[in-house]
Amino acid sequence: MSDGTRHTGWKVLLATLIGIGVAAWMFQREFNPAVLEEIHFDAHTVGGLLLAALAVCGRDFGLTWRFRSITDGQLSWRRAFQVDLMCAFTSAITPSAVGGSPAAIFYLTREGISAGRAATLTLTTLMLDELFFVLFCPVIVLTIPFAQLFGNGDNMVVDSVKVVFWVVYSIIVVYTFVLYAGILWRPKAVAGVFHRLFGVRMLRRWQPKIDHMTANMTATSEAVRSRPARWWAKVFGATVVSWFSRYFVVNALFWAFVPSADGFLVFGRQFVVWVVLMVSPTPGGSGVSEWLFSTYYGDLIGNASMALLLAVVWRLFSYYVYLFAGAVLAPRYFRNNLKR
Repeated sequence: MSDGTRHTGWKVLLATLIGIGVAAWMFQREFNPAVLEEIHFDAHTVGGLLLAALAVCGRDFGLTWRFRSITDGQLSWRRAFQVDLMCAFTSAITPSAVGGSPAAIFYLTREGISAGRAATLTLTTLMLDELFFVLFCPVIVLTIPFAQLFGNGDNMVVDSVKVVFWVVYSIIVVYTFVLYAGILWRPKAVAGVFHRLFGVRMLRRWQPKIDHMTANMTATSEAVRSRPARWWAKVFGATVVSWFSRYFVVNALFWAFVPSADGFLVFGRQFVVWVVLMVSPTPGGSGVSEWLFSTYYGDLIGNASMALLLAVVWRLFSYYVYLFAGAVLAPRYFRNNLKR
């Protein structure tokens, strides 16, 4: 076994142990086995679970479509799907603040795309992901009353979720504007501003990295500014499909187990959940995700045990499937790429 494989194995084990450990602790404190008697696995429940699985497929279809589109068909559907799974796997074993976007550069180069072009494409997809939140979060906030959107549970939890959401969303807005200005609007001006800013003595240690980042943005600008509107519509459409599908997993689970819940509110709260999870320090949001879901959605479910059970099922669909799929795929993926 190579050092890289052992290193990945430890990350998989750590991510799994954190998630299972927190879930076990929460189950020990809050789960009542009697809640299982309330679940009737009839056609409605099975249909909801099948819809959740279909939504997972929609998420992967959207990202696979985006990888194939941004490379102008250089990646086949199969290879684009492999890159998608490897990025999802990397997201599962790294802190949420790191995510799979930086790893996309690595995996795209493994598929024969030059490092410069891989950085260009990854920065473009990163901008589109952030733009998704910038555009759709205000729609959700304006259409769902605050008291419903942020929950009616523990006041301290509700207040904390609000603060984290608005702080992170503000950072996303600023970051998206920087990416937009650096890629599509005034790349050289943005590069100059950052170079001067990080030329200050207390920030000088980070100047080489910042210069490298702005150089990538400038190169990205030259590569994508001339793209037609149809190309942008396609890659952003794929981005929307992937994110909406990710959110519909929760809607499908609520439809299966808590059909009385307001579907639009369930969907809207996913925007808050994913924004908050962007600053999770644990691999793939392990532990934090389970707690946040069961607490934040608890008022819609009305039963702490059922909320916890739903949180675990949600993580099985949205997290563990990629953790274990990636662990199986990774050795063969790197072996095949070495052969190529």
